[in-house]
Amino acid sequence: MSHRILLVDDDAELVDLLREYLLREGFRVSTANDAATGVPAALSGEHDLLVLDVMMPGASGIQALAQIRTQSSLPILMLTARGDDADRITGLELGADDYVPKPCTPRELTARIRTILRRTGPAALAAAKPLVSGPLTLWPTLRRAEMAGQELKLTSTEFSLVEVLLRHAGRLVSKAELSQEALSRPLSRFDRSVDVHMSRIRQKLGPLPDGRTCIHTVIRKGYQLVLE
Repeated sequence: MSHRILLVDDDAELVDLLREYLLREGFRVSTANDAATGVPAALSGEHDLLVLDVMMPGASGIQALAQIRTQSSLPILMLTARGDDADRITGLELGADDYVPKPCTPRELTARIRTILRRTGPAALAAAKPLVSGPLTLWPTLRRAEMAGQELKLTSTEFSLVEVLLRHAGRLVSKAELSQEALSRPLSRFDRSVDVHMSRIRQKLGPLPDGRTCIHTVIRKGYQLVLE
């Protein structure tokens, strides 16, 4: 069954271009030109991924993202202005799975969509036992996580990052490894995506009973998950 993509962008010409390309690539595509119609569509449960532009009239993409994340873990790929790190970081902090700077080619966007869907689709849900370390348990088959018996609300990208850390629990994992294994792309020189996601994950995991943080940052090297 083909994946269902929702495009929300006020640039009608770009939306038509991306829609036609995605249709040729075998996706089913719905579109909206503003947050007022895009948010209800994203929350309808009828789509597998949302492509959301940051700059739109009325409510911005950032506002739409915040609203969606209060009710849904739908994978979200943000379209941001090239070089606008503020919007990019804010989007990641609010729970976007990834971003693509505009202008972008349909081929580049499609590749990034496929990368996210590989992490969240049926092929990623092959049978596997739970991963357990101390109070943290992950069910890769269900994309479900618990910390000390309490369910963690993780985005698909956050889950993938935690899974990589948990598979290497106690060992330093470089940012390059995390980007390649969890985001399925090489780490670029000025890419802060991993750092922003890790900040959110650390907050969601909370401290250990003795007050220590679960995720240790090793400056200029990477991250280490310490649960025991």
